[in-house]
Amino acid sequence: MLASFPVSEPPRAELLEQIRKAVDAEPLPRAAAVAAMERLERAPETILQPLLEAAQESGLRGHGRVISVSRNVFIPLTNLCRDRCGYCTFAVQPDSPRAKTWLLHEVRDTSRRARANGCLEALFCLGDKPEVAYRGYRAWLHERGYARTSEYLVDACAASLEEGLFPHSNAGILSRDELAALRPYNASMGLMLETASARLRERGEAHYFAPDKEPSARIEMTRIAGELRIPFTSGILVGIGETAAERVDTLFAIRELHAQGGHIQEVIVQNFHPKPGTAMAQLPMPSDVLMAGTTAIARLVLGPAMNLQAPPNLSPTSLELLLRAGINDWGGVSPLTIDFINPEAPWPELDELRARTEAGGYELRDRLCVYPEYIAERPDFFEPELLHCLRAVTDASGWPHPVLPVKGAVHAPSL
Repeated sequence: MLASFPVSEPPRAELLEQIRKAVDAEPLPRAAAVAAMERLERAPETILQPLLEAAQESGLRGHGRVISVSRNVFIPLTNLCRDRCGYCTFAVQPDSPRAKTWLLHEVRDTSRRARANGCLEALFCLGDKPEVAYRGYRAWLHERGYARTSEYLVDACAASLEEGLFPHSNAGILSRDELAALRPYNASMGLMLETASARLRERGEAHYFAPDKEPSARIEMTRIAGELRIPFTSGILVGIGETAAERVDTLFAIRELHAQGGHIQEVIVQNFHPKPGTAMAQLPMPSDVLMAGTTAIARLVLGPAMNLQAPPNLSPTSLELLLRAGINDWGGVSPLTIDFINPEAPWPELDELRARTEAGGYELRDRLCVYPEYIAERPDFFEPELLHCLRAVTDASGWPHPVLPVKGAVHAPSL
């Protein structure tokens, strides 16, 4: 894990020159990235415009004027979780009236309905290791022949795949064996790093009651995913108490992991949303300017080739600003289900998202949960049967065909 060290801020003219060079030469160095992030916080008018210009040019060089989106269905397999993050309303206790673990027939029925409505991705999100914390849930798993939630998730992913959707699982911290077991049934997987700051695990901070948010554990799991050749999503969560330098160090940690494994398919720049009833309910949401500037710095740190995503439902008033910040993806948008992690933030209608994307000078294009370049150019990232399924519904460049058959397009690998 990268350590945070204080840096001496370069003069503004020198900083602007480093930002310009980040488009044509090497990615933005750490000292310059920290200086830019600090300026964003105290004097954004001195730095935002140069960041946006450089980041947009970098994004154009890497991806042209295409912004991708994945039509998905959100399946929160269980909202039980052993962690208690200071900003989360997704996780509940077993005695909560909102507590729910989906049955396999519900997964199958929802997947079938999603496929009939044009969705291509099943986004599985679930609490982290609830079987460790809750005896009743552990017994529920055992009654069905499972020792761990991850084993149940394998069967849920297989059911969704059989109905024509490609699963993408965000299941918290998983072991090497658990990742390997899920790999044949997931086109991609993910784990938000959120922050590389161990300080936020201290008393009074966002992750004090969340052992699975230990940065070293999240970095290690992401590294193992690279060794297993899993297309992987990571990201940063902005506004949970981190410093400017810690924000930058999170981006550099992700960049280092991708340099090692070549498997980080996308990086999400996500803003904290305060929620009533949580410990962090009174904290302010990051400003649109801070989010746009942070996204631009992410582009200049990660380079033009990285897929950079900003969730449109979390910044509905600033989509045009984010387009100027170098993104090339809006992430998953569901025509059927809410964002169960941020239920207060409705998805934009796809027609509206397309209109606003086009007004910004870009083309909106559907993708699968795994990015086209992995399907077309990196067959080693998939089991042969899953690769066959992916290529059956995509063109030679890895983009999905405009019209897919509703039934029979995908069959779960028989492994």
